[in-house]
Amino acid sequence: MKSILLLSSLCLAGLSSADELPLLFQSAFTNGDLSKWEPVNPEGWKITKLEDKNHVLENTGKTGYKPPHRSPRNIALLKDVVVGDFVLTARVQTNQESRGHRDMCLFFGHQDASNFYYVHLGEKRDDHSNQIFIVDDAPRIKISEKSTEGTPWVDGKWHRVKIVRKVDDGLIEVYFDDMKTPTHVAHDKTFTRGRIGLGTFDDLGLWDDVELRGKAVKPE
Repeated sequence: MKSILLLSSLCLAGLSSADELPLLFQSAFTNGDLSKWEPVNPEGWKITKLEDKNHVLENTGKTGYKPPHRSPRNIALLKDVVVGDFVLTARVQTNQESRGHRDMCLFFGHQDASNFYYVHLGEKRDDHSNQIFIVDDAPRIKISEKSTEGTPWVDGKWHRVKIVRKVDDGLIEVYFDDMKTPTHVAHDKTFTRGRIGLGTFDDLGLWDDVELRGKAVKPE
């Protein structure tokens, strides 16, 4: 019941485009099954039962993954789903102590290890933190047209996140807690389809109540 109520509130708070897109995937991790996910660092991901008996996806920070270009090292990609336009919502909590680059990340338009987008929800903004990035056969480059001074992480608190992607005009919008006003905005048409994923650059955290609505497409 917890996940149903939360997912309903997230969708109602989102843009009307979310209502027009079919549901492709949702998970509250209650069955302890990770078979729908493909981590680049399997040793760093597990289903954890919290004190309130809620099951969540935990990133423990363990990783031996070495990406071909400077980019995050903790990524769990959703299997078998490739999307064009989409709305991705989730709950997220950081387990990392406060620091400037304390972060959690969401990935999208993922083609392979050298080609994808991600948003870095960093505690303090700079050229490498709290931005929307593209990895295009080179180290990540920020493409944000709008970003905040920093992501207001609160220790022990669950936050709501949302990404809206519209490929026709290249729109990328990111929302954090406030589902009406985006914290980050970019426009880019380099990758018009791809997989989505969850993770962090090099920190620790929890994920829950993941929902993907979108237009499923065939891989290129």
